[in-house]
Amino acid sequence: MVFLIRFLSWLPLWLLHALGGWLGRLVYLLSPTYRRHLQENMAQAGIDLALRGQAVAAAGRQALELAPIWLKPLAEVTPRVVAVSGWEIVEAARQLGKGIVFLTPHLGCFEITAQYYAAHAPITVLYRPPKRAFLQKLIETGRQRENLHLAPADVSGVRSLVKALKRGQAVGLLPDQAPKVGEGVWLDFFGKPAYTMTLAARLTETGATTIFAWAERLPSGRGYHLHLRRAVTPLEGDTINRARQINVEIEALVRECPAQYLWGYNRYKRPAGAEPPPEERS
Repeated sequence: MVFLIRFLSWLPLWLLHALGGWLGRLVYLLSPTYRRHLQENMAQAGIDLALRGQAVAAAGRQALELAPIWLKPLAEVTPRVVAVSGWEIVEAARQLGKGIVFLTPHLGCFEITAQYYAAHAPITVLYRPPKRAFLQKLIETGRQRENLHLAPADVSGVRSLVKALKRGQAVGLLPDQAPKVGEGVWLDFFGKPAYTMTLAARLTETGATTIFAWAERLPSGRGYHLHLRRAVTPLEGDTINRARQINVEIEALVRECPAQYLWGYNRYKRPAGAEPPPEERS
């Protein structure tokens, strides 16, 4: 498996995306569970199911494009971002010196966003170690750069994020990742209760600038367009209200490019040990 990933890292992006498109379609055909999750999630969000072919192809491309992003030198990875919108927001936030919270949903090439920022300044990224040991070593090797630091999804990792913000640096995390029991609350996501992390909301309470980031995958392997923006509605109120607002902001981003969202992700799963959403308790 490691050999295969290393081989893929040397292929041109257009070929990786072509192969990834076929891989995504194959997984969709062979996995009833994946197929069910994808169709149910798209229907729940009101996304036209005619886009599911594009969505499964995008998921396959996302899987294969990880190889060069993890294993190529940073100097070869960042030029794949061929367009950036909203970088002036980042510059303004850095001048304030209170840190930046980058919230990157499972949209487009979410792996390259932190890599791109790391080429400019330090960033600490929260990650959940994979179950397979060989993958963990590969991921840690690929994600860790001179300016890119990893924080495990545990108490020590949260402390690392807070310390980075206190130093005026940036942190990044996936706000639509289903958390473990005790680390989230049930909040609507596309009209259905989803166990939603509170950590992202708590970090926005530190005084740091919150920036939503996603990298649009361009056709024919031309690269990526990095989109950076502030929340449409300023995040305010207590932690729960902020977490609710973050879900709304993510929904808006996804609707801009629904074919590149990771619809097959089991976003509505109930973590082991967690109580069901209030609607199911009555």
